[in-house]
Amino acid sequence: MAERRARLPLWARVAVPLVVLAVALVVGSGAFDSGPPTVAQRAAAIEANVRCPSCTDLSVAESNATTAIAVRHQIEGMVAAGRSTADIDQALVAEYGQTILLVPPDTGGVPLIWIVPIVLGAAALTGVGVVFWRRSRDFDALKAKEPVS
Repeated sequence: MAERRARLPLWARVAVPLVVLAVALVVGSGAFDSGPPTVAQRAAAIEANVRCPSCTDLSVAESNATTAIAVRHQIEGMVAAGRSTADIDQALVAEYGQTILLVPPDTGGVPLIWIVPIVLGAAALTGVGVVFWRRSRDFDALKAKEPVS
């Protein structure tokens, strides 16, 4: 005899994976990490976003060039002095130029980058929906005019 397994209801088959995904995202995001970062951790995070002055595409954290080592020491000194990340970035940009930063500063255009495609996509979906709605009305009108055989 074939055994019948009990099937979960549809809501459970959808909800359980979503709950597992949500828990994984919260745990993976570091939401439960305790305490602020140490001085060394903060310096390492900043160093990862600063380009080596004498290298092509390496951060000062990845490079062993003398200029990279000098910038690392400079960053560590500013972090130890209690300067903010924005202050450190400004000091480095003033000394080396804007290209010292691997990640360009946020100029406020990021929301626009996300909003424009969403608005255009919604407009396209609305346009397609209107076309299908009109055609279905035209089709219904044609069916109503057709003589019944």
